[in-house]
Amino acid sequence: MVTCQASACSRAKCWNRGSAASWTLPTTDDRQFYSVPRIGVHHLDAGFRAQLTELFRQRIPEGAVVLDLCSSWVSHLPADKKYGRVVCHGLSAPELAANRQASDFFVRNLNTDPTGWALADGSVDAVVCTASVQYLQQPEAVFGEIARVLRPGGVCVFSFSNRLFYNKAIAAWRDNSDWGRCQLVKSYFAAATGAFGEPEVVKGVEVPAGGAVQRLQAWAGGLLGGGGVGDPFFAVVAYRQ
Repeated sequence: MVTCQASACSRAKCWNRGSAASWTLPTTDDRQFYSVPRIGVHHLDAGFRAQLTELFRQRIPEGAVVLDLCSSWVSHLPADKKYGRVVCHGLSAPELAANRQASDFFVRNLNTDPTGWALADGSVDAVVCTASVQYLQQPEAVFGEIARVLRPGGVCVFSFSNRLFYNKAIAAWRDNSDWGRCQLVKSYFAAATGAFGEPEVVKGVEVPAGGAVQRLQAWAGGLLGGGGVGDPFFAVVAYRQ
């Protein structure tokens, strides 16, 4: 049995060698696990969501075609921006159907069918994935498919915190630090050789002073006892070459 007991850097690369890093704990089948819709349930606090929406505002241009991977009933895109098309992917059709920002959606298990998405080469301007990268068991294949559908100059944003469904997360994620998880996602981009520029790690996003987003963030912080305590924000952003 292969284990990862070296540095976070080496551990971040173990998934690509068919090792135990991609293993998950015994649990239900993915389709069964997500069969009960969680419409109305937020898996991240209001402060995190406010920062994510602001990051999308900054990085995704108006009119863009957006692919939201591992999506749900909400995509966190700015409501006041108009996008050319928002394609949502996930495992719960009822949740995806309830997503008001989705132009259309498709259901697919990326752990069993990571490639062959019904999207043309270079047809997407932005790919986002929120709080789900930790569940990808074949990340190399998924990131290769992202590279295929993303136009040159297009942006890819993988955001996450320290929350997870423990039984569903891969070992390389469960057993890692926040820093190590950021390095892990960076290694996924690097695996798509030559497809992406240098990934950028974003730790927190400043929101506009006095805006509705900031008020929401402050309100959430107040509920949690103030001081900005809440779900830590991380995103790894890379652009298609």
